Amino acid sequence: MGMIDHRFDIVDKATFRNGMSRLGAAVSVVTTKSGGKRYGFTASAVCSVSDTPATLLVCINRASSCFPAFERPRHFCVNTLMPNQEDISNVFGGKTPVSDRFAHGDWREGITGIPVLANASVSFECEFTNAVDEATHRILFGRVIDIRENEEQATLLYCMRRYLSA
Repeated sequence: MGMIDHRFDIVDKATFRNGMSRLGAAVSVVTTKSGGKRYGFTASAVCSVSDTPATLLVCINRASSCFPAFERPRHFCVNTLMPNQEDISNVFGGKTPVSDRFAHGDWREGITGIPVLANASVSFECEFTNAVDEATHRILFGRVIDIRENEEQATLLYCMRRYLSA
């Protein structure tokens, strides 16, 4: 009995991106400090990994202008945005120079000295534990060492290439 060949073509980039646009996600700004300077980028690829110990992951494109600061950060913070913070998402996700991004939003220092958005829906301050490269991105794993929640229970979502509130 011969082996059956089950190779399939991988879908093209446009088809994949269109499909993924339907997978709604919370919008976060991920921050760190490197060389005394603050860095941050917008991310929707954030996921819980484990609650024992509390661990999450976030994905960053290795071609990102701020990637060198996130290559192996000692600490980073995932700041999940609130509705009406679309401007912060756009600034951290666009071509705004890294040095000008923190002029948008009320940023404070977390317990490790990294930037934490004071009025985020929730902020997860993390100690970097591991990284894995896959395709164009690096997956950063972080052990959560502090959580700050906003009393207002609302989160900015992105789905079908537009912002939504939840």
